[in-house]
Amino acid sequence: MPTEPSRDLTHQLSLAERLLAGRMSALLEREHCTLEEWRVLKILADGHGHIMTEIADFAMLPAPTLTKLMDRMVSDNLVYRRADERDRRRVLAYLARPGRARYERVSELLSAAEAGLAASLSDDGELSRWLSRLTDILTAPAPTVRN
Repeated sequence: MPTEPSRDLTHQLSLAERLLAGRMSALLEREHCTLEEWRVLKILADGHGHIMTEIADFAMLPAPTLTKLMDRMVSDNLVYRRADERDRRRVLAYLARPGRARYERVSELLSAAEAGLAASLSDDGELSRWLSRLTDILTAPAPTVRN
């Protein structure tokens, strides 16, 4: 009987992300929301207005995909766009009132699910802190390797 190959960190993180995204997507469907829409709602929830490149980075979406998603969310009255008062060439996106309501409903739903997962892990936020530190390390410039 063949044994399963050991999983390296990249494989473990990818598998966990895929499984978690699937679980969260199923919860989001109840609110007629996708994971990508959730990410847009989440960044816009601070009320400050964001440019498309910030939203694309946060939502982890290529610009053309985000543009289509934002157009749909504008049509659904979840978000709206306004010219930046300080720089009229920039367009900022904000949550519309129905978008805020959806954000609040979905936020409660996902927070409860995340709390349940954390309890299953007997985790007091340590995993989240560890992943944040890992992200910080990986986004910093790579050290130069000397021969």
